[in-house]
Amino acid sequence: MTTELPVLAPPRVAHRGRGTTLVLLAALFFSTSGTLGKSAMSAGFSPEQVAAMRIGLAGTVLLAGVALVAPRKLRVRRAELPVLAGYGLLGVAGVQLLYFVAAGRIPVGIAILLEFISPVLIALWVRFVRRHRLPRSVWGGIALAMVGLSLVAQVWQGVTLNGLGLLAGLGAALCSAGYFLLGERAVADIDPLGLVTWGMVIGAVLISLVAPPWTWPVGLLSVDVEFGAWHPPVWLLMVLLVLVATVLAYVCGISSLRHLPASVASVLGLVEPVITTVAAWALIGEELTWPQLLGSAILLAGAYLVQRKSAILTS
Repeated sequence: MTTELPVLAPPRVAHRGRGTTLVLLAALFFSTSGTLGKSAMSAGFSPEQVAAMRIGLAGTVLLAGVALVAPRKLRVRRAELPVLAGYGLLGVAGVQLLYFVAAGRIPVGIAILLEFISPVLIALWVRFVRRHRLPRSVWGGIALAMVGLSLVAQVWQGVTLNGLGLLAGLGAALCSAGYFLLGERAVADIDPLGLVTWGMVIGAVLISLVAPPWTWPVGLLSVDVEFGAWHPPVWLLMVLLVLVATVLAYVCGISSLRHLPASVASVLGLVEPVITTVAAWALIGEELTWPQLLGSAILLAGAYLVQRKSAILTS
């Protein structure tokens, strides 16, 4: 009589290069949302409606597609529901909604800067809550990235302080930090595709309370808008916003957290505003100044400095 030993699944191996590639792809895909969404808003959609359509349609596409192709990825245990709900609330609905509230009350540059201070919040969480000592070079890289981001956002232009706007911007930063920290924890047990799908569905339900589907001006979807040298209809921009800037962006971003800690992925994600600025200049004619170019170089240097230490942080 032989006793069969249980077959153990091989341990998950973290690949720093793969994680870096995924988080940079996520930043690239996320960066398209600004120009796509702004062009849609020029047709008459409000920021809240664009965000609600983006998340709602992405959730519908993901849920239908995953249920049809890989339904097992949608299975979650009861113990995983709290982190899943937190991810949908903070990482999906919270970031989108609070950023739009902030951008509507304070300069966009300040709103972007506030949202992207999340790497600092994550580093503080890792240091003082997890009690993991970070190398000095990581703090230096974060500081460089913040200086570069300030130049990219041109925070000195038209600064007007609005209490609600500042609170919303800080809330967006907290939600962005939650996106990375909760995602890092969740992907250890939940398949990234399942996590993104349920997170998007939960986020869609929550943000629909602010912009219900029956308030969406669907008649404007056929309107042609200016998009660089092209004049596509709004519905085409919305398709790209849903599939590229949301579905692909979130899947790549969450998948990267299987290979990189949140403290590293969040800093590498800071390349997003750089790509956004360049895309806005190339596609919709927004001005690109020399301080923004300098800031981009400083930001990328800071992100690279942190990325070099990712092996230490993952050990």
